Order: sequence, then structure tokens, then C-alpha cells
Amino acid sequence: MIIIKSDEKTDAGRVPTEEEFAAMAEFNQEMADAGILLGAEGLLDSGMGARVLMSGGKTTITDGPFTESKELIAGFWLIKADSLEEAIDWASRVPSPPDIETSLEVRQVVSAAEDFAQTYTEQLREGEDKLREQIAENQ
Repeated sequence: MIIIKSDEKTDAGRVPTEEEFAAMAEFNQEMADAGILLGAEGLLDSGMGARVLMSGGKTTITDGPFTESKELIAGFWLIKADSLEEAIDWASRVPSPPDIETSLEVRQVVSAAEDFAQTYTEQLREGEDKLREQIAENQ
């Protein structure tokens, strides 16, 4: 997953320009043509969201906006890369306006069966397979 980090401007509701949208659409098309793009979405600013904290059996809801915009996510691409190096290569191609600092984070999505083999039972795997089928049907 390539995660676009938020900043003060994006979290203040800055809308990309037409040129920025066009560059992003072209980049998305390049990834789709390469057969690696699984999903891509932008997120509205934190003022349009909420945080849900669960601790000690209690749930606390905090409405946005949130003060630490550097810890927020502005959007993401979900890609299928063969290696971290390939994912980093794609991340380095993300269009970035010259007057804006773009901070990205590249992270591997967990595959429970492979990454947690010691505690991820066959029964849990079967349940996840059924859930993935249901999600695919809903799309």
C-alpha cells in the first residue's frame, strides 16, 4: 500500500487543481495498465471524520478536525508489487506539485495465513476466504 500523508493544507480542505487531478489520473492509468493497481482513493479532511478509541472496555468518539495533521492519511493506492523495491519505485513516480511537499509511506498489507501462520488456524482461513468472496460479490 502506498499511503499519502496529510499536511496542514490537505487537512484544511485544499482541493487539488485540475492539472493535479489529471496527473493523478494519468498515474493511476499507468498502474492499471501495468496490472498492479488494486484500488486508489483520496480521503476528505479530518474535519469530516471522527476518531474511535477503544480502551479498557470503553469507547470514546472524538469528532475531527484533528490537530496532528502529519499523522493523518490523505489517500492511498493499493497495489500488487513483487517486492518492496518495486513498490518504492512506483511510489517515487507519484505526481507531486512542485510547491507542495508530498510524504508517502509504503507498507505491506498483511496476509494473515502467511504472516501469522502460528495463530491463524485453518478455520479462520476458511472464514476469511468466505468473507473475501462476499466482498467480491458486493463490488
